[in-house]
Amino acid sequence: MSVPPEKAELIAGKELAARFSAPLRSYFLRRVRDRDNAEDLTQEVLLRVIRAGESEAIQRPESYVFKVAANLLKDLRRSAARRSSVMGTAEEDGEDGVPEGLIDERSPERVMLGEADLAQVLQALGELNELTRNVFILFRLENMKQKDIAALYGIAQSTVEKHVMRAMLHLATRCGESR
Repeated sequence: MSVPPEKAELIAGKELAARFSAPLRSYFLRRVRDRDNAEDLTQEVLLRVIRAGESEAIQRPESYVFKVAANLLKDLRRSAARRSSVMGTAEEDGEDGVPEGLIDERSPERVMLGEADLAQVLQALGELNELTRNVFILFRLENMKQKDIAALYGIAQSTVEKHVMRAMLHLATRCGESR
């Protein structure tokens, strides 16, 4: 018994929503700190991914979904910046929501050192296998819970812990040498 195409899309959409709704909502909540906006953004990402999946097969859905989410946030920030500049309002907070007075001044030396440290960390992350790198980034940088990461990748929570520890050990040996 075959499934009609529109029903297949509905099933794919439900599977997509079941798999990515909670991680996306968590991702957006950490960035916009408003539950309603996080829910709206989650729905927008799912809609965009479903539309993209209609025209072409998505090779790595986990990466693709969060790339769409990151791009959506960038678009929103750009449009908010344009609106604020058109309206002539000066924001008291910087681009990242931190009040300007709390940000240390950037000297050229400090910027260079920061760029060198970042390059070293990025190189070390690039040396990890893809799953370990993705798990580490979701856990440490995106503050996603281990149980959510485990559900996202279909692995045990203890496996997530092992990937995080493997990445931490690798980064400590590669980046801790110069400190």
